[in-house]
Amino acid sequence: MTTICLVTSSDADAGATTASGQRVKVLLYSDDRSVRDQVRFSLGTRPDPDLPEIEIVEVATEPHVFRVLDTGTVDVAILDGESSPGGMGICRTLNDEIFNAPPVLVIVGRRDDGWLATWSRADAVVAHPIDAIALARATAGLMRMRAGAA
Repeated sequence: MTTICLVTSSDADAGATTASGQRVKVLLYSDDRSVRDQVRFSLGTRPDPDLPEIEIVEVATEPHVFRVLDTGTVDVAILDGESSPGGMGICRTLNDEIFNAPPVLVIVGRRDDGWLATWSRADAVVAHPIDAIALARATAGLMRMRAGAA
């Protein structure tokens, strides 16, 4: 498992409470390194200037997804629906099996696959090819959702 920490300073005054403390921990699952790179570069250090900085934890396998989620420190999950196994199935499983699961964004193969994300009970959906602005907005919305639930 590769952990990428994009934090450069403390966020004590950021105004959002998170399960992981001062930073928002974002789990990023894809078996495709180029997809993980696109997501990481699209989000930068924070998807919205009004939100705390993020720490992205990249994982490439389903067992690692659940190992990281079991720590209880993940604030938002981004799952690639085109990975094998697919992020949509993982999303449905985590919503069924993890108490107080973090909000989940699923990246679908095509816009027309959005209905599949509804089956998986995803909180947000973006489609390939990844639109950096849409991804940042959706992630920021999930960060606010999680902060409001805390």
